[in-house]
Amino acid sequence: MTLEPLAEIHREPLRAACAADPEIWEAQYSLSLLGEHFDRFWTERRPADAASGACRHFAVMTGDRCVGITAFLKIDPANASLEIGLTYYAPEARGGPVNPCAKRLLLGEAFETGFGRVQFHVDETNARSRAAVLKLGATFEGIQRWDRIVWTGRRRSTAVYSVIAPEWPAVRSGLDRRIAAFSP
Repeated sequence: MTLEPLAEIHREPLRAACAADPEIWEAQYSLSLLGEHFDRFWTERRPADAASGACRHFAVMTGDRCVGITAFLKIDPANASLEIGLTYYAPEARGGPVNPCAKRLLLGEAFETGFGRVQFHVDETNARSRAAVLKLGATFEGIQRWDRIVWTGRRRSTAVYSVIAPEWPAVRSGLDRRIAAFSP
């Protein structure tokens, strides 16, 4: 599993990966990457995010196949903090090594380049993602009530989790053990 900076070569493979589970977008995500929403993300938001320097999007690759997307969001060098989010995996990439490998790479890069805090914002209703973030070793900080209106118009409350630099060695060891358990 690797992460590649999101580029034009990933456009159609990512579109196909996102279309593999259309129901999840309405139920679990604050934005949609289906149909015209994908096109708008690709042509408007992705370039704007890149130009601002506040976000970096990655294609999640297994071998030569794009199986999803993840990102550094709200990159704040002045406060040495960022968020990992906009994570989506096609159904066949869930429940195995993909998520721990991706998070190990992202967290490693963040802490190795001097960030002191990495946060995760998860829809309060998304039990699967909330459990996955805890399994990574992040600390639950609380719920921000009604902090955003998602693309469907629903008011979302967000569960906030973080890993801070002093916790990184233990979190890294836990992720390394989890990843090793997937090896034959």
